[in-house]
Amino acid sequence: MEPGDNRNNNDNNSIQKYTLPETEISEILGFLELLNSKGGTADIYKLAQELQMEFGETIEVIKGAELLQTVNTPGGDVVLEPLGKKITQSSISERKVIIKNQIEKIPLFQDVCLFLKQNDDQEVTREEVLEKLVEMIPNENVERTFSTLVQWGRYAEIFGYNDDSHTFYLDTEDQD
Repeated sequence: MEPGDNRNNNDNNSIQKYTLPETEISEILGFLELLNSKGGTADIYKLAQELQMEFGETIEVIKGAELLQTVNTPGGDVVLEPLGKKITQSSISERKVIIKNQIEKIPLFQDVCLFLKQNDDQEVTREEVLEKLVEMIPNENVERTFSTLVQWGRYAEIFGYNDDSHTFYLDTEDQD
């Protein structure tokens, strides 16, 4: 489906593919390290206790790791995927490249990149991004989604955001 197509026929799938978990990349990386130290498999409930996090927060981290295709969650367990293992064994710069490649596969990031490319200077205001997010995910918390979008995009060097001018922009011109 092309960005801008009428998505009303399949609203739940459209909204779900644009939903980002409320977690930071650093939390996901720490989670992958912990999971790797446990042999790559652990019970989700026990991990939440060990991390001393609320269960809901742990689930958000796991959802982020799943979205990046670094873990799988059969039953009540979480299992490190080969890509997750590779990340734990990589240098910081290699991790950034891997994470960037995974983020670029996420439909929300693809559509926001396209939205930015449609502007001559490849930048828009914060308000314009929030308006676009409302169109894409009308029943979600767009402020939270924007925050995650900026944090993940900055980490992967896909997007930049100027806090002073409230300007959101493509970080490089060689985006596909």
